[in-house]
Amino acid sequence: MSTSWEPLPSTYRSKQAFLASLPPWRRLLQKLNWHPTVELKVQRYELEQRMRQMRKEDERLKKEDERLDELSSKLSAILSSSDTSSTPRNAMPGESEM
Repeated sequence: MSTSWEPLPSTYRSKQAFLASLPPWRRLLQKLNWHPTVELKVQRYELEQRMRQMRKEDERLKKEDERLDELSSKLSAILSSSDTSSTPRNAMPGESEM
Protein backbone atom coordinates (compact mmCIF):
# COMPACT_ATOMS: atom_id res chain seq x y z
CA MET A 1 0.00 0.00 0.00
CA SER A 2 1.61 3.23 -1.09
CA THR A 3 0.78 6.50 0.56
CA SER A 4 1.10 9.68 -1.41
CA TRP A 5 1.89 12.73 0.62
CA GLU A 6 0.65 16.08 -0.53
CA PRO A 7 3.24 18.84 -0.30
CA LEU A 8 2.69 21.48 2.32
CA PRO A 9 1.24 24.75 1.06
CA SER A 10 3.83 27.38 0.26
CA THR A 11 1.90 30.04 2.15
CA TYR A 12 0.48 29.71 5.63
CA ARG A 13 -3.18 30.60 6.08
CA SER A 14 -4.51 31.60 9.45
CA LYS A 15 -7.43 29.78 10.98
CA GLN A 16 -9.72 32.70 10.18
CA ALA A 17 -8.62 32.74 6.53
CA PHE A 18 -9.15 28.98 6.30
CA LEU A 19 -12.64 29.18 7.82
CA ALA A 20 -13.58 32.07 5.53
CA SER A 21 -12.75 29.91 2.51
CA LEU A 22 -15.20 27.19 3.60
CA PRO A 23 -18.87 27.07 2.60
CA PRO A 24 -21.30 28.11 5.37
CA TRP A 25 -22.42 24.58 6.21
CA ARG A 26 -18.76 23.47 6.59
CA ARG A 27 -18.05 26.46 8.87
CA LEU A 28 -20.93 25.35 11.09
CA LEU A 29 -19.48 21.85 11.29
CA GLN A 30 -16.09 23.33 12.14
CA LYS A 31 -17.64 25.35 14.97
CA LEU A 32 -19.27 22.22 16.34
CA ASN A 33 -15.91 20.44 16.23
CA TRP A 34 -14.09 23.32 17.98
CA HIS A 35 -11.53 22.29 20.61
CA PRO A 36 -10.92 25.15 23.06
CA THR A 37 -8.22 23.25 24.95
CA VAL A 38 -5.97 23.25 21.89
CA GLU A 39 -6.39 27.00 21.46
CA LEU A 40 -5.74 27.56 25.15
CA LYS A 41 -2.55 25.51 24.96
CA VAL A 42 -1.40 27.51 21.95
CA GLN A 43 -2.18 30.80 23.71
CA ARG A 44 -0.39 29.62 26.87
CA TYR A 45 2.65 28.64 24.81
CA GLU A 46 2.67 32.05 23.09
CA LEU A 47 2.49 33.79 26.47
CA GLU A 48 5.30 31.65 27.87
CA GLN A 49 7.49 32.44 24.89
CA ARG A 50 6.71 36.14 25.16
CA MET A 51 7.49 36.12 28.90
CA ARG A 52 10.77 34.28 28.28
CA GLN A 53 11.73 36.86 25.64
CA MET A 54 10.82 39.71 27.97
CA ARG A 55 12.94 38.21 30.78
CA LYS A 56 15.92 37.91 28.43
CA GLU A 57 15.46 41.50 27.32
CA ASP A 58 15.14 42.64 30.93
CA GLU A 59 18.39 40.85 31.89
CA ARG A 60 20.16 42.37 28.90
CA LEU A 61 18.95 45.84 29.81
CA LYS A 62 20.05 45.40 33.44
CA LYS A 63 23.53 44.37 32.31
CA GLU A 64 23.68 47.33 29.94
CA ASP A 65 22.54 49.66 32.71
CA GLU A 66 25.24 48.32 35.06
CA ARG A 67 27.86 48.77 32.34
CA LEU A 68 26.75 52.33 31.66
CA ASP A 69 26.75 53.15 35.40
CA GLU A 70 30.29 51.82 35.64
CA LEU A 71 31.44 53.86 32.65
CA SER A 72 29.72 56.95 34.02
CA SER A 73 31.48 56.61 37.37
CA LYS A 74 34.83 56.14 35.60
CA LEU A 75 34.18 59.21 33.47
CA SER A 76 33.22 61.23 36.55
CA ALA A 77 36.42 60.13 38.30
CA ILE A 78 38.52 61.11 35.28
CA LEU A 79 36.83 64.49 34.99
CA SER A 80 37.16 65.25 38.69
CA SER A 81 40.84 64.27 38.70
CA SER A 82 41.53 66.36 35.58
CA ASP A 83 39.73 69.37 37.10
CA THR A 84 41.89 69.27 40.23
CA SER A 85 45.18 68.66 38.45
CA SER A 86 44.99 71.24 35.66
CA THR A 87 44.11 74.88 35.41
CA PRO A 88 41.13 75.91 33.33
CA ARG A 89 41.94 76.64 29.73
CA ASN A 90 41.51 80.21 28.56
CA ALA A 91 39.47 80.68 25.42
CA MET A 92 41.39 81.56 22.31
CA PRO A 93 40.40 84.84 20.63
CA GLY A 94 39.29 83.03 17.45
CA GLU A 95 37.02 80.53 19.24
CA SER A 96 33.36 81.30 19.78
CA GLU A 97 31.51 80.16 22.85
CA MET A 98 28.29 78.24 22.36
